[in-house]
Amino acid sequence: MKLGNKTNSINFKTLLYLIIFSVTILVFLMVSQTLLLKYSYEKYQTKKIKNIAKDITKYDSNEVVSELENIAYENSVCIEYYLNTNDKILYNTLMVGCGLNKNNSQINNLMKDVINSNKDMQYIKLINKSSDTKAILSGIKVSNGTIFVYSPLEDLDGASIVLKGQLLYITLIVIVLACFISFFLSNKITEPITKITKKAKELGEGNYNIEFDSSDVLEIDELANTLNHVSKDLSKIDTLRRDLMANVSHDLKTPLTMIRAYAEMVRDISYKDKDKREKDLNVIIEETERLNVLVNDILDLSKMQANADELSLEKFDLCEVIKEVMTRYEILKTTEDYKFIIEIPDKAEVNADKKKITQVIYNLINNAINYTGSDKLVIVRLKNTRKEYIFEVEDTGKGIKKEEIPYIWDKYYKKDKKHQRNVVSTGIGLSIVKEILTKHKFDYGVKSTLKKGSTFYFKIRK
Repeated sequence: MKLGNKTNSINFKTLLYLIIFSVTILVFLMVSQTLLLKYSYEKYQTKKIKNIAKDITKYDSNEVVSELENIAYENSVCIEYYLNTNDKILYNTLMVGCGLNKNNSQINNLMKDVINSNKDMQYIKLINKSSDTKAILSGIKVSNGTIFVYSPLEDLDGASIVLKGQLLYITLIVIVLACFISFFLSNKITEPITKITKKAKELGEGNYNIEFDSSDVLEIDELANTLNHVSKDLSKIDTLRRDLMANVSHDLKTPLTMIRAYAEMVRDISYKDKDKREKDLNVIIEETERLNVLVNDILDLSKMQANADELSLEKFDLCEVIKEVMTRYEILKTTEDYKFIIEIPDKAEVNADKKKITQVIYNLINNAINYTGSDKLVIVRLKNTRKEYIFEVEDTGKGIKKEEIPYIWDKYYKKDKKHQRNVVSTGIGLSIVKEILTKHKFDYGVKSTLKKGSTFYFKIRK
């Protein structure tokens, strides 16, 4: 399908639907007037005759004669008043074309049947097949006789032809109006859509700093708002992508440079000096381990995000895990003067994936070491509440701005761009923490005060 196909445009569709709607309404009107006009007219005339009959019954025999002429004139009907004695006619409107004036045996017989019947009021539909005419005859019994009301049903074929001709002209006028209205409506609707389309193309080409304008159409406003959110999210993703390239290239390049430099040193200089050679080889091993940690973290995070890494739940003592993790940082006490305060109970039995919870604790402590203040103090505590254990790691660093807190769990996000080399930092430690705790359905978060420090925590149900 070609995008430029005009038959798929809003202009064309609006015009087509309006024309179809207009023609449908007009066809319905033509059919309804053909089928329902005669029926509706007969119902109207019958109702009118019944109302005349009710009006006649309101008068007594003395005043009814004086009112019959007014009734006949106002309603365009002819009336005859037969007395009970000798079938004498007391009143006759003598209207031209009135069926009561004609010597019609069918009408005369029907009138005699009405006079001789016991019914006070009768309505008879008369059909003359030879002349294809119809009429309504009503007989109303009064105290001294019977009053007949006769009303012909006019031939409406001529009126139907006139109406059809008018509807044909109306159809043409409506189609022309539909074209103008559809042109106006389509332009009003397509203008904001066209603007959104142009800006969406720019968004697709990598311009994430565009703003989609709203209009007075609800659906278009919702689309514009959605695209604005998409633009902001893509901008964040693009920033994270650039940070990823900078961080990963830095984390990969530095140890690789170190490995190459010390390997060349061993080859060219220190290969004969045992102590120097051992020292250089240890640096190579440490840098290799740094690379290994980075690659493993990336693989672990990818597995968890792809739901390929299942939890292996078991019961274990969380206090023992904390003590084991803290032994890894003993060297920092002597070499870099770090201070660790550990506040944990004697025992805390939990049910979780021991390996992954160990990784969470390790990453949170690494994060605190990286960003603690100049006093190099890190506090690790485990609170024992009624229903759960709360693990906390507190640092004394600069703290985190409130608007940055939602993003610190994102992959490769760092609240400052400087790498600290005291521990391995891959930029995805908190992302791994988030994935593991989310899989466990454990609550987690951070409390931070600027210039005072941050406290990262998670909760494990007992």
